Amino acid sequence: MTGLGLAVLRLTVAVVLLAHGAHQLFGVLGGPGAGPGGLSSTSAYFEGIGLTHPMPLAVLAGVLQLVGGALITVGFLTRWASLALIGYLGFLGWKDHLRWGFFMNWALDPTRGHGIEYSVLLIGTLACLILTGAGDWSIDGRSARRAAARASGRARLRTRE
Repeated sequence: MTGLGLAVLRLTVAVVLLAHGAHQLFGVLGGPGAGPGGLSSTSAYFEGIGLTHPMPLAVLAGVLQLVGGALITVGFLTRWASLALIGYLGFLGWKDHLRWGFFMNWALDPTRGHGIEYSVLLIGTLACLILTGAGDWSIDGRSARRAAARASGRARLRTRE
């Protein structure tokens, strides 16, 4: 059951990351509350919070979420992808979201931004994936099982000698 639980956790966070990455890069799923999306919109947001070189940062943020979400989906390099995404979310939370408090802007008040609520949930989820790994139903899990089987076989051979 642990493998199934980690698969559900991994796929849930991956869907969110893929959607955000696609929105930031290509404007997919734009609308009320999310804005138009795309690189120009993401770049303008980064410029608005005082970051220099906003366009390369917009590309980096979108690619990080899109590729990180894809890696987490299949469970490949899950710990590294999660660590990179925690770094991004922590930086963004510190640079912008923290000043708006804890909760997201559920009323969609245009005079204020979102708090750290979303970032805290994603960081907690990604931290779980770092601590536990991707689970049995993943490429990382399959690789770990194969490595354990090889090590076990080598140990059996050594005891026969």
